[in-house]
Amino acid sequence: MPVAGYIITAVASYLVGSIPTGFLVGKARGIDIRTIGSGNIGATNVFRYFGTAAGIAVLLGDTLKGFAAVVVITRLYWHVFGATGDATTREALEIVAGLAAILGHNYTCWLRFKGGKGIATSAGVLVALVPYSLLIILAVWILVFGLTRFVSLASICASFTLPFADWLTGGSPTMIGITAAMAGLAIYKHKANIARLLKGTESRIGRKSPAPLSQTSKPTS
Repeated sequence: MPVAGYIITAVASYLVGSIPTGFLVGKARGIDIRTIGSGNIGATNVFRYFGTAAGIAVLLGDTLKGFAAVVVITRLYWHVFGATGDATTREALEIVAGLAAILGHNYTCWLRFKGGKGIATSAGVLVALVPYSLLIILAVWILVFGLTRFVSLASICASFTLPFADWLTGGSPTMIGITAAMAGLAIYKHKANIARLLKGTESRIGRKSPAPLSQTSKPTS
């Protein structure tokens, strides 16, 4: 398969992943989500300030971005360009699409390359690539969240579990490596949350939302 095929797929997937769902939901309500709460454009911050319906909409939208990149964009590439390839080549293209979508969400070009943490978008990618591994880390997420009420801690623990879950479900060495890279990126994006967890200042779901950021503050990712 020509390198151009991977480049086309990566660019298209990045653009799909870069759609800032949470930011758009906030703007529809006249608020820049980056200036309130954690400043993050993800579903958790939207949920805190705009309610359950808006939070679920952002969660589903961000998840769909990852799934669409892996399933829809790669199939469009094969169809439009009449390309052919064996199972290994198709898997490689799907991996490129998934990673590009996650990077698009985390570093969206529409918000000066600042975005979310990529958990929901990664989940969409995992649904398409390794659904059984996703079931395991989803169970970990629910368990940790149920015990602590920390979304961030649940996401970090689930991310850490991901490559082990893929190994347990018979993932190939390549896929285990890819899931390890996805986990590393997700944990890295939670570095501010990790600092707050260590200081005991991280917000729990169910408690009063933190005070809005100053409208003059620099938006954070």
